[in-house]
Amino acid sequence: MAWSSANTSNASSEAVPAGDEPRDERLARLEIALLSIIFVAAGLLNFGLLLVLWKRRKQLSRMRVFVLHLCVADLVVTFFQVCPQLMWDITDRFVGPDILCRLVKYLQVVGMFASTYMIVVMTIDRYQAICNPMVTFQRRRARWNGPVCAAWCVSFVGSLPQVFIFSRVEVAPGVYDCWGQFVVPWGLRAYVTWTTLVIFVLPILIVIVCQVRICRAVHASIHLKTHHHAGAAGAEAASRPLSSRASCVVGLSKARVKTVKMTVVIVLAYVVCWTPFFTVQLWSVWDAEAPTQSATFTILMLLASLNSCVNPCIYLVFSGKLPEWLVALMCVDEPDLKESMQEEATMVSSLYISLKGLSDCR
Repeated sequence: MAWSSANTSNASSEAVPAGDEPRDERLARLEIALLSIIFVAAGLLNFGLLLVLWKRRKQLSRMRVFVLHLCVADLVVTFFQVCPQLMWDITDRFVGPDILCRLVKYLQVVGMFASTYMIVVMTIDRYQAICNPMVTFQRRRARWNGPVCAAWCVSFVGSLPQVFIFSRVEVAPGVYDCWGQFVVPWGLRAYVTWTTLVIFVLPILIVIVCQVRICRAVHASIHLKTHHHAGAAGAEAASRPLSSRASCVVGLSKARVKTVKMTVVIVLAYVVCWTPFFTVQLWSVWDAEAPTQSATFTILMLLASLNSCVNPCIYLVFSGKLPEWLVALMCVDEPDLKESMQEEATMVSSLYISLKGLSDCR
């Protein structure tokens, strides 16, 4: 599946596999069934959420811009990774010319890069909003901001090796398939290991560093507010104005923490879905006796695509406006949603406003 599956595991620099070994039809049917469910679910969920966000594109907050592009990345995974693999499993062999083989393999990795690094830039943006609120507060709304463009550029450039590694080759007399050719014995190992590092390990390390700093900043902010409220409780003269401001600060803090929690859940879902995939890929290339054709290996690799189904669900759950989102799919104008948009817009700059309110109270 994707960039390193059974379709590439036997490739070498000398020749493609000798013979045309029959596949396990029961395992193939299981894979087709799972991929079909994932394809339909991911397509409907991401397309529906993307349609809603696109209708409200003039009111998009900064966080929703990242969610929109994450939806696009998940759709790339759905239609250019899951769908080709599903068709591949149905036909048993890749059907199409050489250019289509290279294009499919390229777009498969583009989706993996994009969905991963969109989560990375989303986390970095949350880190800046929490730890550098002054910078974030001064930014204007932008649909095509720098971090989003950087994530897409990394995806398009980082996937280019796929075009040169994979091609349509003859795997048996008169039988053609889309295969990758690697130098024996280290080529495939280097390829899988390197791709795992740049698509999984490095992004996770960046995200962990950002999340740790975010947690420290949030903890420090809560401690500061608690200490301030405790000290202000004894001053009767300042009790009334402080009460209104304190409630405002607490509300903004909850909105800010809400986006951080959503980002954390998205990251955890990514780790849960993709860790088995990369684990079995590394196992298959570093252990010659790995059971690559077993049902366990196949199911673990398929679980990775579930991440494209989970992301839109996470956003809808955290938005707390699921019924209104469904109504928005049918209605162009929905005044009630404007309040929701304005409420989420405060999430990005909430720390700045909170600190400003605390300074005014003093």
